[in-house]
Amino acid sequence: MATELFFFTSIPNLPFPLIKFPKHHQSLPLFSLAPPTISSRFKTVSSSKARPSSSTVVVHAVQEEVVQTPNSDSKVTPASSSKLVLVAGGSGGVGQLVVASLLSRNIKSRLLLRDPEKATTLFGKQDEETLQVCKGDTRNPKDLDPAIFEGVTHVICCTGTTAFPSRRWDGDNTPEKVDWEGVRNLVSALPSSLKRIVLVSSVGVTKFNELPWSIMNLFGVLKYKKMGEDFVQKSGLPFTIIRAGRLTDGPYTSYDLNTLLKATAGERRAVLMGQGDKLIGEVSRIVVAEACIQALDIEFTEGEIYEINSVEPQTYESQSLKEHARPDNEVV
Repeated sequence: MATELFFFTSIPNLPFPLIKFPKHHQSLPLFSLAPPTISSRFKTVSSSKARPSSSTVVVHAVQEEVVQTPNSDSKVTPASSSKLVLVAGGSGGVGQLVVASLLSRNIKSRLLLRDPEKATTLFGKQDEETLQVCKGDTRNPKDLDPAIFEGVTHVICCTGTTAFPSRRWDGDNTPEKVDWEGVRNLVSALPSSLKRIVLVSSVGVTKFNELPWSIMNLFGVLKYKKMGEDFVQKSGLPFTIIRAGRLTDGPYTSYDLNTLLKATAGERRAVLMGQGDKLIGEVSRIVVAEACIQALDIEFTEGEIYEINSVEPQTYESQSLKEHARPDNEVV
């Protein structure tokens, strides 16, 4: 199974490489990732003779740069997009970063929030042509009026709650209600014309009866996430599922838009992607948000499920070279 190492520096609205996914395990799918503060131009370095034994096939390293925030006089405004992206869970840790990045790309967004006032706190006053806010709760089917979905072309669902009992469970905000019933209700309400739904899930959902996952699943969070995944897959809608490792960086619950756009993944700027639910580790919320946005438009991600982690580039690179180095491997 070949592996590739991508290094990139950034710009919004990435020029995605046209990569077709082979059907065989020796070459798992790849797609580009960069934090919202970073734009990207790709430089691909491949080694056709590298033969890693792992199902992890992608490392993306990013070099952080100083960028302009939305209030900067010198910023370049991206061209307006024809998409209308509905974001469910837009006030959560991943959701805030999704919305901030959509706004920075000038992509029209519609938020489905239980408390619409949070949108103003987080993202400031926005033109309705750019950001619309609808009051609704995915746990309650009656809240999901068809008018909410009029004109929606894409959906990113990043709703969630804690794996173990906490204050966030107050008001029946349990994994069963959020990760299963909420996802089911949302998907059932979506129009058949939808171009893509991207669902944020979790690594370990296929192994919730095995250690160590069974510990995390004591109150059913992985089981219910898997039920949500299954419902999405059987819905007939075009989908991509992002299974995240343990989330780091955030949540940014007290941040405003400008601060969100300055968020970085720190030293964890290498991205590991795999399939088959074999990854174990952590991932920056920034990386997960960017993966969701990029998956909206990349054709070969349709109908696919990805696991995603992030690590320090040098840590992974040294480990990878030690395990898989060949005399003719090329590393830049």
